[in-house]
Amino acid sequence: MTETLFVFDERNYQECQNTFRGAGNQEYYLGDYSIEAGSVIDVRADRKAVGSCSIIRLKSKTRLSFRRSWSHIREDATDLTVLWFVKRGRLCVSHQSGYSTAEAGDFVITRSMTPFFIECQPDEDSVHEVLHVVVPTHVLRSFIPHEPRTGFCVSAHGREFVVAEHILMDVFEDDGALPGHIAQMLVDSALSVLSHAIKDRDSSGPVRQSVSDKRLQDVLRFIEVHLSDPKLSITTVAKGCGISPRYLFFLLKNHGTPFSTLIWEKRLKMASRWLASSKPGDISISEIAYRAGFKSPAHFSRMFKRVYEISPRDCRSANLPVASHQRHELFASGTNSIQ
Repeated sequence: MTETLFVFDERNYQECQNTFRGAGNQEYYLGDYSIEAGSVIDVRADRKAVGSCSIIRLKSKTRLSFRRSWSHIREDATDLTVLWFVKRGRLCVSHQSGYSTAEAGDFVITRSMTPFFIECQPDEDSVHEVLHVVVPTHVLRSFIPHEPRTGFCVSAHGREFVVAEHILMDVFEDDGALPGHIAQMLVDSALSVLSHAIKDRDSSGPVRQSVSDKRLQDVLRFIEVHLSDPKLSITTVAKGCGISPRYLFFLLKNHGTPFSTLIWEKRLKMASRWLASSKPGDISISEIAYRAGFKSPAHFSRMFKRVYEISPRDCRSANLPVASHQRHELFASGTNSIQ
């Protein structure tokens, strides 16, 4: 069943920045969201969750805008890709590589780990409508390995886009008759179809990157792949990526996150999601700790409680999801290295 993510009108539109991410700030990612004042303000987003993805239909009768900056990325490193099907109106995206305009019938991509500014513009009948899919980038990577750039924009009238959009809309409009695993299979099929369509039309390939950008991507991928290895260190990452530890320090300094903080944040996020999606009979907290890269359950428990202010056991018992955007100083008590 679909759920209402938000509804804004002339009475509450000025509160949109605090509530556009839904209950508990669990949807999308951090950024500056605003709604243009007008004679008619009618903005509504409905969401259908399928596994780790969300299918969202957004309708509006006024202009909307959203800005994602480097400061937002440093504060909230949620790595999501959004696939947009523009139904009515126009979607204008300013990004590092330039400017893209998606008209009704077009398909466009935005990514949370690169800065961008997006504006949703109504058509001549004062209606804006998009269907978009929010996908964790690491999930999308299994379908589209080269990670299409923010601002990638093509006509969605091609057969593959039409098929993928119909599948996603059918899943979105399902009243609950489809079992969850079938809905997931359909979404995966739509993503697979889109991957072929994007590859065929992205003849230029990925945007040319600087050497340091490419090296940073290699570093982040290596860390993601080896995150569960308790022996992961600056030395092993540098060696695995063919760079010096000193250069690795330089890359991560420019990225805005020290090595230790990056590793612990990723491991705690992985473990917290695992706790939220499993039961004691499925896997023990100790096993989650080891498989998330912690050397001991005690160390995991201390780090988890320091960040989320609740123990892993209490979190699971109370069935309390932890906020993905919550950030604390992990090393306030002196823990400043991978141990």
